[in-house]
Amino acid sequence: MLQMKKPLLFLMLILAGIAVQAQVKKGQLAPAIMLPDMEGQPVSLDSLRGKVVLLDFWASWCGPCRANNPNLVMLYDKFRGKGFEILGVSIDKSKADWKKAIEKDGLSWLQVLDPGGWNAQSTEVYGVDAIPASFLIDKKGVIRGVNLDGRELEASIRKLLTQ
Repeated sequence: MLQMKKPLLFLMLILAGIAVQAQVKKGQLAPAIMLPDMEGQPVSLDSLRGKVVLLDFWASWCGPCRANNPNLVMLYDKFRGKGFEILGVSIDKSKADWKKAIEKDGLSWLQVLDPGGWNAQSTEVYGVDAIPASFLIDKKGVIRGVNLDGRELEASIRKLLTQ
């Protein structure tokens, strides 16, 4: 039995290394995703080219996500008319809980649902293993920041909007 544990441990380490390699990184082109919005209409990340985009992974049941929403509301209100957009990607399994959280938190930006939870296709494509998770994307579709917050996020948005 002890001999079996070593190959299993080795395999787990290899798989963990692959998962780390799979996470998108700063400087890479943002992978394309297309998911349904609140009305069931498909929304494509690529349709936002030409804007600075914050791709925000969250869920209604995620306390830290909900606590961060007022900061995102402030940023969106400040920059939305200047070429900034947020695309919220929820991994909620309950469409009703998702919609309720959007309304309660006053989230007026684009929202899409990928109901697979931690096995959602979008989380796998982006290598998201914890939420909230965010990717700041420039006008050309290149990831310029990962999990930025506060002043650093605001400064990065300002800079990208002038480029």
